[in-house]
Amino acid sequence: MTLALEEAVSDFGRHLRAERDVSPHTLRAYLGDLNDLVGYAADTGVTEPGELDVSLLRAWLARQHALGRSRATLARRTAAVRAFTRHLHRRGLLDDDPGLLLGTPKRQRDLPIALTQEEAARLLDTMDAQGPLGLRDLAVLELLYGTGVRVSELCGLDIDDLDTGRRTVRVLGKGGRERTVPVGEPAVRAVQDWLRAGRPALSTEGSGPALFLGVRGGRLHPTSARRIVHDRINEVGEVPDLSPHGLRHSAATHLLEGGADLRSVQEILGHASLQTTQIYTHVAPERLKHVHRQAHPRGAQPD
Repeated sequence: MTLALEEAVSDFGRHLRAERDVSPHTLRAYLGDLNDLVGYAADTGVTEPGELDVSLLRAWLARQHALGRSRATLARRTAAVRAFTRHLHRRGLLDDDPGLLLGTPKRQRDLPIALTQEEAARLLDTMDAQGPLGLRDLAVLELLYGTGVRVSELCGLDIDDLDTGRRTVRVLGKGGRERTVPVGEPAVRAVQDWLRAGRPALSTEGSGPALFLGVRGGRLHPTSARRIVHDRINEVGEVPDLSPHGLRHSAATHLLEGGADLRSVQEILGHASLQTTQIYTHVAPERLKHVHRQAHPRGAQPD
């Protein structure tokens, strides 16, 4: 027998798909969290949406904490519950919204590894770019590092998204937000080499306009792009292993080290909030000292 609470979760899932346009990853995570809540509620005798209260929600979250869930998981589950109870309240299935009374666990933000500028140069300058796959992989890494785009954004690029004349790339980011990102000459050159001598060898009738292709001719998948990054870094050696996100973080860090302001980096990365950009940017203390000495009226060191 299907519980009314289960039906409410299914309805919420349809709402997220149709009206909120959330990513498939977020949808799966939220529904998984809420189905866990439904199971916990059923064990306590709660099967109706209108029976949810803040005490039950807090008890469920406390159990998650006792099971050793990470701060990030707890924060996501709290967000899922808040969105769910808000939805139920708007649908008239809850008199009050108990989610408003929940606190949000602070997420522990662990910075990904970033390459030094020397390591980035060693990686990109010594990669084996022979053959169609070599040309593709170099273009993938050059574009990830040269633009700071997300791996999902990179894999979603079409050929005409790259404007080689203006050296920009049109990117469709989170929430359907479009932005234009500058592209450096090495990345442009690597992509042009791939389009000229690499892509035709992998292209099939089903390739469509995709900029990057997998070995079977379809659009390159983010999982494959992550594997490319790991494999190519391991081949080069003497460079820390990292993910495409690590290349994105390296790009942001090196932009700041080169003098870019935080707002510009925010626009390049496609962050909705400046606070998110600050998480990516641990600027070297020596550069901060230099900026302070140059900009502050009392920043100069005595002779």
